[in-house]
Amino acid sequence: MIDHLGITVADFDASKAFYDKAMAPLGASLLYMVPLEYTGGAKVGGYGRDRPVFWLSSGKDKPKDHQHVAFTARSRAEVDAFHAAALAAGGKDNGGPGLRPYYHPNYYGAFVFDPDGNNVEAVCHAPE
Repeated sequence: MIDHLGITVADFDASKAFYDKAMAPLGASLLYMVPLEYTGGAKVGGYGRDRPVFWLSSGKDKPKDHQHVAFTARSRAEVDAFHAAALAAGGKDNGGPGLRPYYHPNYYGAFVFDPDGNNVEAVCHAPE
């Protein structure tokens, strides 16, 4: 149902460095930067596997509201690797890799806070 999603970040370069590392274990990377002449000078970049689906936009102020975004992992090992990479990139732990059976029996996820305090998750719904 969702085609793409974007969040505003206070420091684009710091967030880009974080997401470059955190997204790699999920097979995703920065695929496109919108030319500055089309954004009014704001840095805007899109991450994805095949096409940009998660967008970062630079903002003038630190975002006041924190967002939650969950990325699909193709395996539980990808969830584990995402969590480790995100922590190594400066993310703060918000729930290590593991089953969350209160969502459903095979919900395997991990959560970190990004540089702006957004709750970022990788989740695999497949059985082990």
